[in-house]
Parts: sequence; structure tokens; C-alpha cells
Amino acid sequence: MFKFLLSLALVLTLTACSSEPAREAAPATPDPAPTPKPAAAPLWTVAIGIDAPESAYVDPKSGEIYVSIINGMPGEKDGNGRIAKISADGHSTNASWADGMNAPKGLRSYEGTLWTADIDEILGLDMATGKITSKVKVQGAQFLNDVATGADGTVYVSDMMGNKIYTLKGGKVGVFAEGEELLEHPNGLLVDGDSLVVGGWGSAPDPKDFSTKVLGRVFKLDLKTKKKTLVTPEPMANIDGLESDGSGGYIVSDYLAGKIIHVLSDGTTKTLATFMPGTADIAYVPGEKRLLVPHMNENKIVAYDISGALK
Repeated sequence: MFKFLLSLALVLTLTACSSEPAREAAPATPDPAPTPKPAAAPLWTVAIGIDAPESAYVDPKSGEIYVSIINGMPGEKDGNGRIAKISADGHSTNASWADGMNAPKGLRSYEGTLWTADIDEILGLDMATGKITSKVKVQGAQFLNDVATGADGTVYVSDMMGNKIYTLKGGKVGVFAEGEELLEHPNGLLVDGDSLVVGGWGSAPDPKDFSTKVLGRVFKLDLKTKKKTLVTPEPMANIDGLESDGSGGYIVSDYLAGKIIHVLSDGTTKTLATFMPGTADIAYVPGEKRLLVPHMNENKIVAYDISGALK
């Protein structure tokens, strides 16, 4: 009897299985689309001791980062200015690597000396010690701003409000170029080959808020002839920082609009990122597509990966 019931149960089970309708295979779940990389992906931020940062500079030899700290108003001789030094990964900061300044701005080095512009003086600092080794007064200067260095050691300094670009070589100051029509209130400077690349702030800046009636352009001045060649034919920004993109173009910051703009080699422009106003004198490492932005009004410096924006 037990064998009979067991056999009957087996038959009923097999019958039920054979009569069950075939199930359709579940559709395959597609792989999720990759999350697009942000246009400017933050890598690190340093805020402690970064009081009104104006300029960032990456030493090409060590990778260490220098940041000019105004710590007050950009045109006041208050003795609060200094330079901070940050490790390449942002983990270590010496917020007072060098002090004894007023309102230092642009930074650039040449053979172990870090040069900066401080209102109406050009300062040279020993990069090994942070000590000020040279201090040159620029007679008649109104608002010295960015700094560039040539292959021969010449230091170029823009006077944004005075519409001049000065030179310093062998301890002597000279005028490289001047005039509003030629210079468009120059701010950002960069020596690129046989040219001095200039970022114009724009026409007739208001001394109260630095706003302009017409925006500035990127242009080149031949180092020998001073001939002007437009890179961006049309006005495009209140240009502060100006760096090479490593491919024949430039990356600039628009201080008042808070924008980072890519100027391609053909002169066309593309906004890479938009932040709060106060994007000052940037630094850029082309091989890593790493952008360093002093957010002057927010008292911080941030390193960004902008590879997503450059695609």
C-alpha cells in the first residue's frame, strides 16, 4: 500500500510539472550608465589660514604650491600679507611660509627665486627659506597685479589700474608697454615662447568694485617688437588668472563672474565651470588636468580635476 501511494504521488507530481506552462526568461537588466564626471571635480580644499587668497603657483620642480594671501583689502598697506606653502596633495600647509608683505598678488619663479607683486613693489623671495631677498619700489605704480618670468630671467609685472606692464631685470625697473588701447587694463600675464600673453580686465574699471563697461580679451605682445595679436577677437571676461593648457590654448579665470574659461588655440572659448565670484589667479598642471583655484571671497583654495570638462 505504501509503495502504491508513493508511486501515485510521484506520478501526480510529474504530471503537474509537465503541465505547468513554460515561463519566459526575465529580460536582462542593462548595466547602469556610467555617472558623468563633474566638470570640476574637487580633489582637496585648504581653508585654514587661507585669508583672501589671490594667486596660486605650482613649482614645476617640486610640485609644491605657493599661494599669496592678502588677508585684508587688495590695495591697503596693512602689513597683513603673506605667502602660504601647500604640499602637492594638499595634506600639508604652512600658512605663513613667508610674511612681512601688504597685499601680495601674482606669483612666478625663476632659478630659486619666487617673485610677487605687492601694490607698488616687486618682491623676490628665496624659495629655500621664504626670506625676502629683493624689494624694488616701482615709482608711479597704482595696482601691481600679476607676475610672469622670461627665459632670460626678466620679470614682467602688470599694473591693472595704471595700464602698464613693467619689467625688472638686474634690479632695474623699466616699462615694457603702456596705454589703455594697447593693454586693456592688463591683469593675467604669461610668457609663452616669444610672446607675452596678456589677459585684459576690460575698459574703465570702477575703482569701487572693479566692474567694467567692456570686458577684456586675451592677446599677445611680441617680446621684441611689442606688436599686439588678438587671441580672442571679442571681449569675453574680466580676466584674472591666465595659464597654458599645454595644447596651444589657455585657461583663464573671470574673477567677477566666477568662471573658468578655456580659450582654444583658434580663439574660440568654452566655459568649463562656474563658481561664486572671486575666482582669482589660477594655477594649472596640464599633465594632470589639475586646476588650482584661489576662491578669494570664500577664503579657500581648491584643487579640481577638470578632465571631465576638457573632453
